[in-house]
Amino acid sequence: MKRLYYGDNLDVLREHISDETIDLIYLDPPFNSKTDYNVLFKTPKGEHSEAQITAFEDTWEWGPESARSLEQLKFSNGDLAQLLDLVVQTLGKNSLSAYLVMMAIRLVELHRVLKPTGSIYLHCDPNASHYLKMILDIIFGAANFRNEIIWKRTSGHGDARRRFGSVSDTILFYSKTDKYLFKRQFTEHDESYLNRDYRHIDTDGRRYRLDNLASPNPRPNLMYDYKGYQHPPFGWRVSLEKMQQLDAEGRLKFPAKKDGRILLKRYLDENPGLPVGNVWTDIQPINVRAKEKLGYPTQKPLALLERILEASSNPGDVVLDPFCGCGTAVHAAEKLGRHWIGIDITHLAISLIEKRLRDAFPGIQFEVVGDPEDLDGAKDLARRDKYQFQWWACSLVNAQPFQGKKKGADGGIDGQIFFSDWADPIKKDQVVIKKIIVSVKGGESVTLTMLKDLIATVQGNKAAMGLFVTLAPPTKPMIKEAASAGFYRAGNGKDYPRIQILTIEGLLSGRDRPAFFDMDMRGLTFKKAPREAAPGIQQELALTLNPSPAGEGLQSGSPSPFLGEGIGG
Repeated sequence: MKRLYYGDNLDVLREHISDETIDLIYLDPPFNSKTDYNVLFKTPKGEHSEAQITAFEDTWEWGPESARSLEQLKFSNGDLAQLLDLVVQTLGKNSLSAYLVMMAIRLVELHRVLKPTGSIYLHCDPNASHYLKMILDIIFGAANFRNEIIWKRTSGHGDARRRFGSVSDTILFYSKTDKYLFKRQFTEHDESYLNRDYRHIDTDGRRYRLDNLASPNPRPNLMYDYKGYQHPPFGWRVSLEKMQQLDAEGRLKFPAKKDGRILLKRYLDENPGLPVGNVWTDIQPINVRAKEKLGYPTQKPLALLERILEASSNPGDVVLDPFCGCGTAVHAAEKLGRHWIGIDITHLAISLIEKRLRDAFPGIQFEVVGDPEDLDGAKDLARRDKYQFQWWACSLVNAQPFQGKKKGADGGIDGQIFFSDWADPIKKDQVVIKKIIVSVKGGESVTLTMLKDLIATVQGNKAAMGLFVTLAPPTKPMIKEAASAGFYRAGNGKDYPRIQILTIEGLLSGRDRPAFFDMDMRGLTFKKAPREAAPGIQQELALTLNPSPAGEGLQSGSPSPFLGEGIGG
């Protein structure tokens, strides 16, 4: 199972995920930090563009949905409802109580879908971690609390004037029962420790340290001499039979003098490393130079998720992330050969995850549930949320969503595509970065004025081309106006329409696709996730995939930089 769901995770859990089907849950929900988190896109030159898309609003307000959720909890978990009712009475009906109720009703569903051998890791921060632990204690049972993991996510904060700097996150680790899967994890020993203790080299080149075989306490039954060497005052730690076995395996170090002590050789290559504790300082956060950085707010490092998955799941297990954001958990699951389910409430997140997975794992197959699959589905999305529709429509042409500093202040630009081409298609002596502006229209009708606005925006922004993506069919005057805008002569010698009208219906069917020449094969519009080695499991699932409507040139691993059809020049 490899599946992404677009929608509210509470609805998805209730409608699509059966009881006790999940082996491991990791969730990194919004922290009630009263912050709007934005995806900060950059231009191909590395500069911050004006495109700041709100990925999610980490702000909660008490309202009818909060009251409804609290009422539902009275029937599903009375003890939990009683606790939350007390919290609401104490704290008031505010953002924190709304956040806790939102989390509680979802954690009840997550407990339901988790297998008896499964575990859950809840990533949070100090703002609400103490409240969340009480909620988890009631749902999972205090006896099933395993660890409070402290992950050092940054080095320090310069604004911590009247307190210690907040440099860590908390990860609460619970199991469903006492029959849970857990595999100890290890890190490498410090080099100074190795140089100090493992300073001996055996005849076969193996590095080892020496350990004492003398018992610290009296062992009358283990007081024997061995090969002329007298036993220690309290006896040996091992039996005579074990001593003979160690000797036969070459694991004993005999002293030069008979009054010395026999020592045990402990080889470095048999030492798995230093056991990982509950304070994690060895996993670095995503910084500006990190290869895996995608520009998504709150993105967690892949190594963090790999450690969790390695500890609490096996290859072939099912991993669930109900707040999957930019998809680090599902990326780690795919890399380590696990099956996975990811859920997010924004189309922007789902489209970013789709691209991330296809960049990292060329040829991967997975299902996307909740995206419009036909024209009626697209119309429904446009009616419900025009911004989600715009982000989804941009993903159909692989465009970077654009939003001004304030919602709606986009200047007629809904998306951008960056591509590289020769500055002069004749001389071909310099490669430059060029831009395509995307305008998305989700209304029941479109007009010639709308198209002329796009043409003016393309000219005003000195863009090479413009794409007019429309839910409604274009009028004949619009088609004529687009044709009169002329052509863009590309470096491959072909001419491409400067203004292209693409319908949602045509993009979904594969009939329409953007037509242009890109020397970098779409490597500039989005940052690519590094390509991973083939995962341990590449099960071919009989799933219905959303087509890649922008044409063959957009398929992962396509050998040709020629996108769409041009006119030979």
